[in-house]
Amino acid sequence: MFLRLFSFLLIQCLGALAGAWAAPDALQIRGALAGMSVAGLLWVLLDFSRGLKLLNWLRQADMSDVPLNYGLWGEVADRARRLVRGREQQIRESDARLQDFLAALQASPNGVVLLDAEGRIEWFNQTAADHFGLDVQRDLLQHFGNLVRDPGYAAYAAGGDFLHEVTMPGRGHSASRPVRLSVHLHPYGDGRRLLLSRDVTALEQAEAMRRDFVANVSHEIRTPLTVLTGFVETLQSLPLNETERARYLDLMAQQAERMQTLVKDLLTLSRLEGSPLPGTGEWTSVRSLLLQLEQEGRALSMVLTPPEGPMQVLSFDVTAQEDIAGTSTELHSALSNLVGNAIRYTPAGGQINVGWLRHDDGRCEFFVQDSGPGIAPEHIPRLTERFYRVDRSRSRDTGGTGLGLAIVKHVAQRHNAELKIESTLGRGSRFAVVFPANRVRSA
Repeated sequence: MFLRLFSFLLIQCLGALAGAWAAPDALQIRGALAGMSVAGLLWVLLDFSRGLKLLNWLRQADMSDVPLNYGLWGEVADRARRLVRGREQQIRESDARLQDFLAALQASPNGVVLLDAEGRIEWFNQTAADHFGLDVQRDLLQHFGNLVRDPGYAAYAAGGDFLHEVTMPGRGHSASRPVRLSVHLHPYGDGRRLLLSRDVTALEQAEAMRRDFVANVSHEIRTPLTVLTGFVETLQSLPLNETERARYLDLMAQQAERMQTLVKDLLTLSRLEGSPLPGTGEWTSVRSLLLQLEQEGRALSMVLTPPEGPMQVLSFDVTAQEDIAGTSTELHSALSNLVGNAIRYTPAGGQINVGWLRHDDGRCEFFVQDSGPGIAPEHIPRLTERFYRVDRSRSRDTGGTGLGLAIVKHVAQRHNAELKIESTLGRGSRFAVVFPANRVRSA
């Protein structure tokens, strides 16, 4: 400010001196005044032009170069540039923090949708796009309720009670492939809402499986218990001869054995799910397993074959020269279940082949092939579910618990193996467990 006043006074003095020098002696005072006026006007015009230059610079918003380097307007321009650059730095930092925040929301395992006061979509992450079938280019600023037409969500959003969440079908939901989403709205800001979604399909399926499991176990145990109770009451209340008493006791023993088998399978499943995965330090001879399975299979076939019917034709290839890395008890449990199922479901006189194959890539396969009634294609994907039966009445007649293939699947998964099922209705079935090359060695 002092320099500005000094420059004005200096120009006034120079103008006065120039005016006095140019005027006659009698008019030197008037000349000085005129020179001061002209000098002052020139200074004002120059200062005004500098001010206009500064104004144009500000209008163009080009902070790359300051047009004035001195004087009051130069200082104003410099300070304006510093202020604008400081604000730009703050905006960049705020934008970086916003991008970090959005990146964190993008990485969230839950779906996140930001809705304005009118329910229009302001932003959403990829998980939410997968949950609801949203598209960034198409659906931004669209009303969420128009894109997700679910009566349950519409009532939930209109009700205003957001202390709880609502469950609704997700994208691609169908009866054969259910997709269930849990949606929760959280109000924030000036009427805005944060929508969080998560896929609860697995949770609901697990809960349904738990309910079905409890119901099935209760039903499976209740049936033989009812039979046992009836026979006990009969033995207690009726005078029976030795033949009748022996027959009732034999039936009671069968029902008790059925319950014992069920409990044993349940304990096996529980042990498989709760124990650590088997390592590769314990090796089991495949030939020994096959010999044991052959002995048990032939004994079971003799028990199940009716006296008047033809015997089943059992063929066991016990020439395997490999060892399997894993728990021998688990392997025996799984493979014996496959052999036992084939014997139970193959009619008298049928053919059952059990063997061991080595593939060119080093994998090895244990297989059981029978000439039984076969399995319809729609049943094959569900065979390893607990208590799932193709023919419930026949399974009970043969003594099955509905847990055998579930045990086989768990043992195969624990040994990094794969259970393969091939079947043609009316022509038999083939069950195979394929072990990876790193779990097989030559004996």
